[in-house]
Amino acid sequence: MVGLMRSGGRFGAHGRGPVVKPKNFKGTLKRLWLYFGKERKWLTIIFIFILIDSALTLSAPYLIGRSIDAMTTPSGNVNFDLLEVTVITLLVAYIADGLLTFLQGWIMAGVSQRIVKNLRHSLFEKLQKLPVPFFDTRTHGELMSRLSNDIDNVSSTISQSTTQLMSGSLMILGSLVMMIVLSPALTLASLITIPLVFLLTRTIAKKTSVLFKNQQIQLGKLNGHIEETISGIQVVKAFNHEEKVIEEFEEVNAKLRKVGLKAQIWSGFLMPIMNVINNLGFAIIAAVGGVLAVKGLITVGVIASFLTYSRQFVRPLNDLANIFNILQSGVAGAERVFEVLDEQEEPSDLPGAIPLDNPKGHVVFENVSFGYRPDVPILKNLSFESGEGSSTALVGPTGAGKTTIVNLLTRFYDVTSGRILIDGRDIREYTRDSLRRCFGIVLQDTYLFSGTIRENIKYGKPDAADAEVEAAAAMANADVFIKRLPKQYDTMLTENGGNLSQGQRQLLAIARVILAKPSFLILDEATSSIDTRTELHIQDALLNVMKGRTSFIIAHRLNTIRDAGTIMVIDHGEIVEKGSHDTLIDQKGIYYNMFSNQFKNMEGAMESS
Repeated sequence: MVGLMRSGGRFGAHGRGPVVKPKNFKGTLKRLWLYFGKERKWLTIIFIFILIDSALTLSAPYLIGRSIDAMTTPSGNVNFDLLEVTVITLLVAYIADGLLTFLQGWIMAGVSQRIVKNLRHSLFEKLQKLPVPFFDTRTHGELMSRLSNDIDNVSSTISQSTTQLMSGSLMILGSLVMMIVLSPALTLASLITIPLVFLLTRTIAKKTSVLFKNQQIQLGKLNGHIEETISGIQVVKAFNHEEKVIEEFEEVNAKLRKVGLKAQIWSGFLMPIMNVINNLGFAIIAAVGGVLAVKGLITVGVIASFLTYSRQFVRPLNDLANIFNILQSGVAGAERVFEVLDEQEEPSDLPGAIPLDNPKGHVVFENVSFGYRPDVPILKNLSFESGEGSSTALVGPTGAGKTTIVNLLTRFYDVTSGRILIDGRDIREYTRDSLRRCFGIVLQDTYLFSGTIRENIKYGKPDAADAEVEAAAAMANADVFIKRLPKQYDTMLTENGGNLSQGQRQLLAIARVILAKPSFLILDEATSSIDTRTELHIQDALLNVMKGRTSFIIAHRLNTIRDAGTIMVIDHGEIVEKGSHDTLIDQKGIYYNMFSNQFKNMEGAMESS
């Protein structure tokens, strides 16, 4: 399908919807862990490195204690042989520890980036499979925030937390074992502060979990506001709304600052209080160890080793508490990503659905009813028939249901009741992809992608030859301005063709459809942005394209649809008049009044000019 359908003004009716409550922390973390499945080999290697590294780290305090005891023998002599062995062993352990730490970080960086790449790919792929209603109720900036900010949070969490969790757990277990081996009494004394650590971590984590989630939500709203404002900057300036959008930005930015400040303050409480608890633990160990040393139950070297083991035992607890804060932010981002991944995709094709190949173009609407919301019907038992190669114009007031008709025909939405037939078969019995490939659409607000003019015209037919592209552009009367450009068809376009005029963008969109040669043609105010002189050329081109193709034309400028085979006047979701231009003029009904008013307005404008 060439082009996208517009939402028809329904966004205001729906709003953005309620904010989804945070999911279960453990469930989200478990789901995130599933993305580690393909990296099991590297994770196993990292774990082996961490295991060896932990053993080396745990041996260091013991060797330090042995070195001290070698210098404080009961005889007062220094045991140089023992001291030499322990010092050399200690030096080797530290060098090996540094090398293994580097390797862990290097491998983990690759693992985390691959996992995040897969997660980002899953999210972007999901966005392509979601139905149009999903995008009608969400801002582009908010969705972009999930692809960028939330994914980045997950990336930071994986790279920082995975190895620390593994090494921290091993260090806690290994240090506890060594402490018990050295002195059960000192071990009991050192464990007095552990309940305080867990109580502190649980209290702060409970608070920061909510705050980090709200921070991500506010960040998404801020991005949505920025994207919306920049995209519509010309409208903002035209209506002198600069101050207003700045005020709105300040309001959203202030909310983000407020919740972000609270999140950082609460997470910042953790380390200072943990340091106080740690110092309290060291004081207890020093006091108890001193008493035991005086009684001759342990040596000074054992106390020195124990103090280091105690630090190695408590430090991972601190790190794990800090990691838990990082996890809060990462899981908050992951939750928002999974919310999109859990959205319902477009319904699968019906069993036995067949491709729509080379359609003849016979379209029938049978008692079709539809509403974007169940309580607000848009179309009401609509029935009409468009023959093969016919042209049907849809006119009527804004919101009457004209765009809805073509949205249903292309299955951006499915009917609430009734059915739509193409060549005698319900369109739901065709595969959705083959159905949409048969349609070419030119919208009032066209969209061009970053790239060359040639690439944008070839969007509907990527394998088209250059000669075909240029022929389509000539047929759409676009080659006139293209050839005046320095690089002609190889001219690079900025986002949405910002370096072209609205009319030039419209001409390229028409050329894109001409090149695709669809079986059905939908023109939604296709010439509204083009001057009258160019419009005459475009009308001739479109008439050539429409020959032999079933066409639907949505128009407010009624002089552009005089040649349509059938004109249907839609009002409040119903066909109130139907016939050719001459027939409807003779009836002197709604269409006659619409046409007369437009003709008078055009005459008045010409006289005033």
